[in-house]
Amino acid sequence: MANDPEDVSLRALYTRALENASKAYSLPTIEDATQELVDAASRDLNLLISRISALHLFSPNETLDDVSLGDLIYMTAPYILGEVELNARATERERRLELLRKAQAHFREFASRLLDYSIIPEADRELFGQQTFAITDPAKRREAKIAQFKKEKELKNTISAIRVKNGMQEIDMNNAYDLVAYLIPTSTSDDEDSDKETMSRQTITQLLRLQWATSTGHLNSIEQEFELLRHAPPPEDNLEGSSKSQQMSDNTWRLDRPNHSLLSKQGPLLDKSGKPLRPFQILPSSAAAERVRLQGGVFGPDHRLPSMTIDEYLEEEQRRGNIISGGGPQSAQAPTSKEQLTIDSEMDGSREGEQNAEKKRQEDERWANFTDDNPRGSGNTMNRG
Repeated sequence: MANDPEDVSLRALYTRALENASKAYSLPTIEDATQELVDAASRDLNLLISRISALHLFSPNETLDDVSLGDLIYMTAPYILGEVELNARATERERRLELLRKAQAHFREFASRLLDYSIIPEADRELFGQQTFAITDPAKRREAKIAQFKKEKELKNTISAIRVKNGMQEIDMNNAYDLVAYLIPTSTSDDEDSDKETMSRQTITQLLRLQWATSTGHLNSIEQEFELLRHAPPPEDNLEGSSKSQQMSDNTWRLDRPNHSLLSKQGPLLDKSGKPLRPFQILPSSAAAERVRLQGGVFGPDHRLPSMTIDEYLEEEQRRGNIISGGGPQSAQAPTSKEQLTIDSEMDGSREGEQNAEKKRQEDERWANFTDDNPRGSGNTMNRG
């Protein structure tokens, strides 16, 4: 049949899986539509890996140069499947543990294959081989994380530069699925330009190094999550029955256990011997008026309401002289009292001018007498040695 998965080529199968995984990458994990895309991508990837294994595309007895360009991109399949397993929805602890085990197996398979083909340099093995969460010294742990982050950024920049040089479009470097999808050869023919083939092989090799670095981080995170899930308390559903029975047994010996008969609001208030049968409140003699007052304050505010509006408050403060008016650019440009007196004294030929000139002369004379009686620097002498 045409729709039989076995009849779909490896390239078409991988492309379809990457498209579904990329769509799920930008959607909320909790949604059912996202889970359908994840399940479809997982089925295609599992089928792809089984067919790759059946075709013996990769062998530990060959080198990287022995792998053709068309087959090299399929080395990324286990890594992509591990990413898909990590992004699958898991609402229960056992389901999450199952997904973590699958992802861990895929990442380990991917890392082992890259090491078999000697794709990872020794420097990268030493840098990403260390478990940062196991480093006890905070400073060294921080340095290791920074070094790993810088190396991953360097690999991403290298891939981006090769893509631009090769005329490929810019994509989100954090989307692992699109990175692989745009590197799948569009043709299976071997009659391609040698320079273009060399550049494509170089890009895929750098991508494999980047994925290997990311997979080591995933493996470390999986180990930490395993540890958390192992020590996590059991689900609440398992404790529901035991908690109810425990609560019932606790109420049998509690001295302050609630008396449900007292909580009823119907029936008589006291029994024949005067024992109260339900809670009650003793009110004053004027019970009706007091009840109305208490009811009025039930839904009232828990703070004192203002007795005047903001405008009334400002008017009162203005009347009391507590608000300073003026200021601003116009006040800064206006002349001071001394400058205004000088201006007014220059009004020659007028009576007001003569009066202002006399005021200015007296002011200058007072200032001269003050400076004679108080020389400069004779103010504060307390701190002199």
